[in-house]
Amino acid sequence: MEIKTFNCLSADALKIRTTVFVNEQGFHDEFDKIDDIATHFVMYDGNKPIATCRVFKKLEENKYILGRMAVISEYRRQNLGTNLLSFAEKYVKDIGGAELMLHSQCRASEFYKKAGYCEYGEIENEEGHPHIWMKKILK
Repeated sequence: MEIKTFNCLSADALKIRTTVFVNEQGFHDEFDKIDDIATHFVMYDGNKPIATCRVFKKLEENKYILGRMAVISEYRRQNLGTNLLSFAEKYVKDIGGAELMLHSQCRASEFYKKAGYCEYGEIENEEGHPHIWMKKILK
């Protein structure tokens, strides 16, 4: 598996997010202005795009937000999400980030807890899907 970094929303990331978030999960407001400023990562199996996420700097110094983590269905439960998350964490740490936050779907929060993230704040509704903020100090 190879992970490529993009400074814009690539066609491959768009395709994965449309498949997972729009078609499978029913989100309507999937794409936003943050896509224009975020760094996007896409994981490939050969030439096939199979997973994606994005990171962007929060207003506070050294804090970043990870979002839009998606793995296409036939590649789930193979630790690819864990590998992509580790890649994103290393990228953020390498550019001086000290903390990574994310707004997890509640059903995915255990995945992030296993990776060292802690929940904070209240559960919020995003288009009918409960979400919780989570964060991790990068060491």
